[in-house]
Amino acid sequence: LAAALALGTLPPDAAHAQNEQPQDERSSEAAAIEAISKTRMAYVITGLAALDATSRAGMAGLSRFLAEKTALEPGEPAGVNIATDELAFYPLIYWPVDPAAAMPSEEAIARIDAYMQSGGTVLFDTRDQYSAGFGAEAASPSTLRLREILSGLNVPPLEPVPEDHVLTKSFFILPEFPGRYRGSPLWVEASLNAPVRTDRPVRVGDGVTPIMITGNDLAGAWAIDEGGQPLLPTVPNDPLQRLYAMRAGVNIVMYMLTGNYKSDQVHVPILLERLGQ
Repeated sequence: LAAALALGTLPPDAAHAQNEQPQDERSSEAAAIEAISKTRMAYVITGLAALDATSRAGMAGLSRFLAEKTALEPGEPAGVNIATDELAFYPLIYWPVDPAAAMPSEEAIARIDAYMQSGGTVLFDTRDQYSAGFGAEAASPSTLRLREILSGLNVPPLEPVPEDHVLTKSFFILPEFPGRYRGSPLWVEASLNAPVRTDRPVRVGDGVTPIMITGNDLAGAWAIDEGGQPLLPTVPNDPLQRLYAMRAGVNIVMYMLTGNYKSDQVHVPILLERLGQ
């Protein structure tokens, strides 16, 4: 009662400010707690309604598959505005590249760069495996836009996922990473200091790649409706391709969450043999 009487003696603007500011702070804290209470997959909001809906449905489909096949139970997917939202809450951000979307500002690109430098990973998907032209210089509009975005980032040397990379073994054994389309390699940070060893089952490297690039439209393959049915057909229309796309998503997420732990795990039988256990 005393607090209410005190507020009544303040000018209307001051009383309103005292009421609003704590509420804003509480809202921010609640949003932060919600974001970190469960592992959540994030996707970049492009401003293109159909594309954003597919991204959300794709991340929801992958989250559901993860809950069914693994011990991980992800939270609801999060759409993020890279110019304003806190990005550190999310281990992986899916970015569908589309030339029709507005080009991010330099400040937004700088925020993405800081996110990648601090341990986060961005999965760029140009979704153009069957859209590029022919010839060495041919590139789709989505690829050209991706080049514009990457020109403002501190991008490490890249390579297609090697056959002995931990990504191929982090949960399922996978020789490739298809989506709605197949054939586009999944590009990751090159393991420059990890030459191929024939006596080791998996390539070892420090940390997790801060960037992945594909043209296979992963979210398009993961996308499901409220009833759990696929939203978009694969090309070609093959149920096994969708299954492999889901498994590719699981491997990517497990790699993001466990890093080189999975690489070490592959060597456990050899280590136990050497220890005589």
